[in-house]
Amino acid sequence: MSAAGVDGPVSVSTAWLAAHLGDPGVRIVDIRGKVLPPGSTPRYVAKRGDYDDAHVPGAVFVDWTRDIVDTADPIPSQVARPDTFTAMMTKLGIGDDTLVVAYDDYDHIFAGRLAWAMRYYGHDAVRILDGGWARWIAEGRPNTRDVPRPAAPSTPFVARVRSSLRVSADEVAATIGRSDVLLLDARAPEQYAGLVSAAGRGGHIPGARNVPYATLIDAATGRFQSPDNLARTFKQAGVDVAHLPPRVIVYCNGGISCTVPLHALQMLGRADVAVYDGSWNEWGPDERRPIEKGPQP
Repeated sequence: MSAAGVDGPVSVSTAWLAAHLGDPGVRIVDIRGKVLPPGSTPRYVAKRGDYDDAHVPGAVFVDWTRDIVDTADPIPSQVARPDTFTAMMTKLGIGDDTLVVAYDDYDHIFAGRLAWAMRYYGHDAVRILDGGWARWIAEGRPNTRDVPRPAAPSTPFVARVRSSLRVSADEVAATIGRSDVLLLDARAPEQYAGLVSAAGRGGHIPGARNVPYATLIDAATGRFQSPDNLARTFKQAGVDVAHLPPRVIVYCNGGISCTVPLHALQMLGRADVAVYDGSWNEWGPDERRPIEKGPQP
């Protein structure tokens, strides 16, 4: 089925998904994982074992650390190349006509990364399960240990790169100091301030505003904040969502958690936000790149 009739442009509710279990036009993707504290080895982990224990009926599993990234790139977690991404989507039974619903248990950062990657490759029919796995289970929704065997998609997945949705370090560097570009840093305040660093030097890209991704999620429900609360959270960070500049770029440590503010802005009507894919994993260790330290003014 197409994306028409789903709850919204970013997410679907648990009730919507429960009503569409078994729909041949919907592919559910379990992409649970975690990010360990700076200094941990490994730092990025997929939760395949949790999937094997229980998952939403019909869900396939994606290892976010391997399946949708370019494992040959020296910068961690860069989006997979078009041929690799296409092969993975085909393996999952996802074609151009498939509506994908992704979920995780980590404030939507991994589901958001998959959703962004699919849109980067031209596939708009993708949604995040609002509240994720925790909400699904809290509501007593069905789960299973059965692993599906996806059939080949009725229409092939064709990767159509939208280059405007992904930017390089050089492109970010060229925006510093420009009033027509907004940089958003989705990391925790202590990382933004430079008190803690996950990669090389501590600090943030000059001029970036700090909107920690977790502040955009309702801690009580695990869902995205309401649009009014999202706008209020951005405003507290000095970002007026009603008057955004022509270009908005988000980053974090690995281009993962920054997809939360990206999708929050999409909920507020801004659909062309770009990801700096290298993020601090690339910028932090590079002595050629300027940094700022200190809390947000």
